[in-house]
Amino acid sequence: MPLLLLILWPAAEIFVFIEVGEAIGWALAVVLALGTSVVGAQLLRIQGRAALERVSLAVSERRPPGIAAIDGLLGFLGSVLLVVPGFVTDALGLLLLVPPIRALARRWLARHYAGRLMRFVASTGRYASRERGRRPGDIDSTAIDDDTPELHR
Repeated sequence: MPLLLLILWPAAEIFVFIEVGEAIGWALAVVLALGTSVVGAQLLRIQGRAALERVSLAVSERRPPGIAAIDGLLGFLGSVLLVVPGFVTDALGLLLLVPPIRALARRWLARHYAGRLMRFVASTGRYASRERGRRPGDIDSTAIDDDTPELHR
């Protein structure tokens, strides 16, 4: 499947570029492709900062940061897809930048991968150390001898 994707994706990008070039003109198609890359680079910086702020806010409010992290990751991925030249990747990147579509993608990811993640955690928990939750004992001792008569003055 990945090999097929590696072959079909560039073929689809070339086909769409040729169609857009014939529809709006070659020079405008090249300018549009380069322009979306420049806009994507700017959005990459903005989406990265926004994602970090949302995760930090969730952590500071003692909320689980998972939703904010996945949402930020999808926005970041949308920006990366805009940077990659090609109209198909630009369309996918723009879709991931639209909040309702990003929410749909987040729900799909949660539904599709939550079970796999839980199975992975359950299977790796068997191999964890039994001492994981315990703190080591204080072997060197940190007690201090005080002069008791001096304390009662």
